[in-house]
Parts: sequence; C-alpha cells; structure tokens
Amino acid sequence: MRSLRWKRLALILATACLIALPAFAQDGDESAQDGSPNPWQIASKAMQIGPKTIALRDQATLHLPPGYGFVPTREATQLMEAMGNSESGNFVGLILPPHAGEDDAEDWMVSVDYDPAGYIKDEDAKNWNADELLQNLKDGTEAANENRVRLGIPALEVTRWIEPPAYDAATQRLVWSVEGRDKGAAADADNTVNYNTYVLGREGYVSLDLITSSSKIEAQKPVARNLLAAVTFNDGKRYADYDASSDKVAAYGLAALVGGVAAKKLGLLALGAAFFAKFFKLIAIAVLGAGAAIRKFFARKA
Repeated sequence: MRSLRWKRLALILATACLIALPAFAQDGDESAQDGSPNPWQIASKAMQIGPKTIALRDQATLHLPPGYGFVPTREATQLMEAMGNSESGNFVGLILPPHAGEDDAEDWMVSVDYDPAGYIKDEDAKNWNADELLQNLKDGTEAANENRVRLGIPALEVTRWIEPPAYDAATQRLVWSVEGRDKGAAADADNTVNYNTYVLGREGYVSLDLITSSSKIEAQKPVARNLLAAVTFNDGKRYADYDASSDKVAAYGLAALVGGVAAKKLGLLALGAAFFAKFFKLIAIAVLGAGAAIRKFFARKA
C-alpha cells in the first residue's frame, strides 16, 4: 500500500510541476530553471516539527502539537506565492498536518497571521446579525472577483455558513466558517471551506485560518479549534492587559473580523485553496522525506 501511494504522489508531483509551475525544471532536476530550489523544498528544509513552542512575532506563542509542521514566514511566503497567493506583512507562517500525504483526510493547511490592529472592542458580538455578516462576505468576495478574473482564476461566490460566528468573551476567541465555490461549479462539487479562528490580544489579534473542503470540514473542525487553543498571548500582551490611558484602539469592532476585514482576505484564502489540491502533495512529499523516491521517478522519466 505504501509503495503504491508513493508512486501516486510522485505522479501528482510531476504533473503539478510540469503544468502548474512552469518555473520549475522540466528535465528531471528538482531545482528551478535558474538553479534555485523549488518552494516546496525550501519549505520542507525550514519546517519545524512539533512538539515545539513557536513564537508569533513578539506577541504570542503557538504550542505546536506533536508531528505537526510549521513553516516560517519567509519560506511559507514563497510557498503561498507558488500557489497563487500574495501575503501581507501580517503573515506569520503555515501549519501542516502530522500525516500529510498518508491520509487524504489530512489534506489541509492553516495560514497563521498576526494583525497589529490595536485593541478590538468586542461589544458588538452581543447583537450582531449573522445574515448581514454573510451578505457582507458575499459582497466582498464579489468585489474581489474582478482581480481573480484578470489573473485567469475562476470567480468565486460565498454560498452559506458552515458555522455562524461565535465569540467566547471569557477567552476572547472567535470562530466562523463559510463555504465558497467557483462560479458555475457543478452542484455536487466539493467546495472550498475557510474555517477561521481568532484570538484577541492587547495590541491586535492572531488568526488561524484552516483551508479545506466541504467534504472534510466536519472531521477537521477539532484540528482548527485545538490549534486555536494552543495559542497564548505573552504576559503584558493579553487582552486583559489593555490600558485605556495609553493603548491604541482598533478602528473597527469584532464584527469587522467576520464581515469587513475578513471579506477582503477570503478571496486570498479561497484562491490558495483552489491551488491547494494540486500543490499540497508537493509539501506532503517533502514532509515525509521522499526526496530519494522523487529523484528516482524523475530519472526514469528523463
């Protein structure tokens, strides 16, 4: 079974390199045409494997569970760009599954960001309207479609809540999730899901956004929630440490993390998910240490 899986992964890798990443070598070499390593190689070498404490800027720590992989900012940015995403200065890195490539149920990744927006007041969580927030997400995604079409990427639409926004005032944690799909997709298509989780701090917030599909999200919700619980703000940076006399207050409230600021980012994460099916196996092979198998595959191909 394992040998068959490696052959399948190698074939996926070859196809993705030849079709989706023209900058990659097509002559059997694992390096790009300019001699530099491929983004997945760079990411695999830089990856930190849990259990490990990961610093999230100077604000918080992520207690990475055993077997999970964390790709730091620089290498993760190159990988995201290879998948068609551009990342802002808030991007911290990527979390990858402990059994990547061995189990299709583990085909996910989590984008980690820290936004120094300031102290976000959470009073609006008491009376927000989920229907209005969903419509804001739909409108924001539609507004971003012009750019996606210009890049030759299918237009997206938000279809429904996977999980309406829920905020825990005791822990300052927010969770919400929507389903999106390519416009014109078949009715039985396995649509994209962004499962968004946040924890608020004194000077901003950490977000962990799980990118997956509608057929797998129910099984993967615990993954996202466990990772969210593994984030803690440092002493002096916690939400409770806020000093009204000196600290910056964010220009928006909590609802904007669902229907405003999030609407702009949704397109990027959905775009990443569109490429994810092709490129995930590139990362997975690196995580599992299959470099020798890939070299042999390409040698036979050449």
